[in-house]
Amino acid sequence: MRFTQDLTSGVNVIRGYAPGEIRINAQQYRSSLIVTANELLVEPTIQSVDDLSDELAERILSLNPELVIVGTGPTQTFAAARFGAKFLRSGVGYELMNTGAACRTFNVLVAEQRRALAVLMV
Repeated sequence: MRFTQDLTSGVNVIRGYAPGEIRINAQQYRSSLIVTANELLVEPTIQSVDDLSDELAERILSLNPELVIVGTGPTQTFAAARFGAKFLRSGVGYELMNTGAACRTFNVLVAEQRRALAVLMV
């Protein structure tokens, strides 16, 4: 058996996801979230990709991510191209996927100490 040091203390780690609920660290959330390794913002107004606005993109960019992951719920849905274009023009990576995949991807990136930000829709 191989042991590795847990470097996630004090860092937001997604511990579970089910449709309608996300568990980060020891807390359960039932609304959409914006999460980084160190910040967590509850965003009940984000319910679908139609709610991804230019203003939201600017708020996300102000958090200085190197990669933005959008979890679109139980199935992958694509947002308007102009939302993703904001990130690409700023040199920030951008991916859309279902929320389960976004949670797993976020955890891997945070473990690698990358500046990932996830927008997670429940």
